[in-house]
Amino acid sequence: MQIMKLEERIKSFAVFGEILQHTLNGRSGSYSDQLNNLIDNQYKLNPWFTPGNVRTAVKAIADELTVENLIKWTSVYPELKEHLNPVRVGVIMAGNLPLVGFHDFLSVLISGNNLIAKTSSKDSELLIHVSNILCEINPGFKNRIEFTDKTIKGFDVVIATGSNNSSRYFEYYFGKYPNIIRKNRNSIAILEGDESEADIEALGSDIFSYFGLGCRNVSKIYLPDGYDFSVLDKCWKSFSGCINHQKYANNYDFNKAVYLVNKETFYDTGYLLLKQETGLSSPVSVLNYEYYDSQTALKQQTKLLKEKIQCVVGKNTIPFGKAQSPHLWDYADGIDTIGFLLKKK
Repeated sequence: MQIMKLEERIKSFAVFGEILQHTLNGRSGSYSDQLNNLIDNQYKLNPWFTPGNVRTAVKAIADELTVENLIKWTSVYPELKEHLNPVRVGVIMAGNLPLVGFHDFLSVLISGNNLIAKTSSKDSELLIHVSNILCEINPGFKNRIEFTDKTIKGFDVVIATGSNNSSRYFEYYFGKYPNIIRKNRNSIAILEGDESEADIEALGSDIFSYFGLGCRNVSKIYLPDGYDFSVLDKCWKSFSGCINHQKYANNYDFNKAVYLVNKETFYDTGYLLLKQETGLSSPVSVLNYEYYDSQTALKQQTKLLKEKIQCVVGKNTIPFGKAQSPHLWDYADGIDTIGFLLKKK
């Protein structure tokens, strides 16, 4: 198999990032035209993947795939410059967001390993097309990428992402192999009460992007005692169009009906239900909230929930509006994928 240096791998992904940027900026070209067509039609395969949501996902990837970012990321691992025997990495991808498996795809290939990927049936078309473009940019990747819709075979290590239920399946079948197995996680936001309207509006992006289906979407907010809900509703009006999406609206109607029948208390904006809950996970169209009276106590509480939290949005953590724009080095579940792969070589 052809030896490909790190510099060559970086250059290939940077070129791919430029293609994505050109596509988003409306530049015509064979790659851009095909990509735009795929982006605009993903909703036919998965109704949650609206053109707007797919473009949001593509932009988050494109913004990170620069030579500067790729060098900054990989420079932490000097071993990547060496020629190491590649391992075959089986990757089982989730399908909750467009191109949600791209970071694992990138991590395996940028580290010089071989990919055996099982994509979700809800999100396969785009990633396979992305792979084809990458192989046209650099044919050296052709023999390093394999997709399957069946049980993955012939791997050395496994990276699997799914729900808490599927993780038990993964642990049963893949526990004897070196692995990263990701379970459900949720993200939270902490408000202190003196945020600007711009901050609150930006937080809306963390909540409403992808209809709240991602592990980096904020599913619960912590509020100081006495917080005025009307501030949230006022700042989030620009996101109210989500209620026009049929599947989102169905969830909203169902959850509202359940709360009414059970005579539970909730705050209704007409497009989002806010409910006081201790749990982190909230259904689509619902945002959990909890009051706190002490920052110290809140820090202790969230520390205990560390294994269930993907990220924290707030003044001293991830900036408002940036939850769904992770850098290349912001690993899911805080597990260093590149470090894991290097240990297995």
